[in-house]
Amino acid sequence: MGSYAQKYLIILFLYFIGCTPSGQESDKLSSRDKSAVNPVKFDLDKIKKRGSIIAIVDNSSTGYFIYKGQPMGYEYELLKKYADEQKLRLDTRLITSIDQAFEMLNKGEGDIIAFSLTVTKERKDIVAFTDYHFTTRQVLVQKKPDNWREITKDETEDALIRNQVNLIGKQVNVRKGSAYIERLKNLSNEIGGDIIIVEEPDTVETEGIIREVSKGNVEYTVADEMVADVNAAYYPNIDVKTPISFPQQIAWAVRKNSPKLLESVNKWLKKIKKKPTFNVIYRKYYNSPRSSLLRVKSEFSSSGGGKISPYDELVKDAATKLDWDWKLIVAQMYRESRFDPKAKSWAGAYGLMQLIPETGRRYGARNMFDPEQNINAAISYMDYLDSLWAKTIDDKRVRQKFVLASYNVGLGHVEDARNLAEKYDHDPTQWEGNVAKYLRLKSNKEYFTDPIVTSGYCRGDEPVNYVRDIFNYYEQYNQLIGS
Repeated sequence: MGSYAQKYLIILFLYFIGCTPSGQESDKLSSRDKSAVNPVKFDLDKIKKRGSIIAIVDNSSTGYFIYKGQPMGYEYELLKKYADEQKLRLDTRLITSIDQAFEMLNKGEGDIIAFSLTVTKERKDIVAFTDYHFTTRQVLVQKKPDNWREITKDETEDALIRNQVNLIGKQVNVRKGSAYIERLKNLSNEIGGDIIIVEEPDTVETEGIIREVSKGNVEYTVADEMVADVNAAYYPNIDVKTPISFPQQIAWAVRKNSPKLLESVNKWLKKIKKKPTFNVIYRKYYNSPRSSLLRVKSEFSSSGGGKISPYDELVKDAATKLDWDWKLIVAQMYRESRFDPKAKSWAGAYGLMQLIPETGRRYGARNMFDPEQNINAAISYMDYLDSLWAKTIDDKRVRQKFVLASYNVGLGHVEDARNLAEKYDHDPTQWEGNVAKYLRLKSNKEYFTDPIVTSGYCRGDEPVNYVRDIFNYYEQYNQLIGS
């Protein structure tokens, strides 16, 4: 029998013999997940009342990451579109293992698990899956010969495992607790010999193990085909063409007692899949190897580097004066200018931190487009605002919100909102639901004409959203970039 016929029969054998499904970074269910029979009751109506949907996400170069300060990824973009349609704010919670994700979901610490989960009968016992996004299969990741560029294609093929039987006695490294382990165990039974399975810590991402295969530190690993294909663009010396499973459905998950949320997500998925948008987003992250390679190799990507912006070091130096986490100021900079040092606004603000020239000069900036001068002047101004608010607001995080709002809209408007809050029996030292509420109301005549208001009309939504956006970016930077 020819080699082509042998390969064909092996693949057919794999497709028709039962095997354990698995998805991207899929893990087995722990006993604590199986016991989660009484999940928190928190359906779509309560989510809308709260005003935000909390998505449990996984950090990867395709699903969710930071690139040049901007949250990106297949899951992130779809989640953002769903949240926007529902008029909800999107909050994310990053996890390191699937066990943690299921536990957080059923405890109510998140509303939806939004990364590539494989639909299995076991998981259906504890969560409700959305309609599937797409299907994928598991493949073997192996390193090509060191001289693969100099030898023929046939010689390269001969050096690679194409017949899964040849995995007998081979060592395959996979993430601890992943369903890849079950698949490899089943494959060992199917091919009549043991595959040596080495379990890496569950904090190690599959993409990290793929990188070690490329370096030659690990001989083999297993990954979902779509993720393997993307990584093959990063590391051209790896091969990902040998399948070890048949296709499985990939979906998101919600609590079993959240039927309204499930119905809403499924209705939205059905609608968006009929539009070009879905395919555009999918292709952007899974079928655009050059763009993916650019992002993952960038030092400004949470997948490939530890920087958020080209100005991180300048901010770190200047932030010591203010005693804030530098990432919060970088989040503000992203919100102000998208890191464009030449940015100009319609209101006459300039540079990275969008300073008004009068304010910039007062705090030492002569050239508003010079990054160092712009950053130092902005932080000096915020230090001044912080010292003012410190007289009445002790909590540092709350005070930061007052400082940011004052930076955006002016001190007088925030003082007006405090006075209104106090007049209407709200706490003038608290931001959320108190001063922020009355800052929004300053766009209503009833409030901006009140005798205690000295600064007049204000489009209060803008500073409130400004503060909210900065803290959202900051939380994402903390999750993905670290300290």
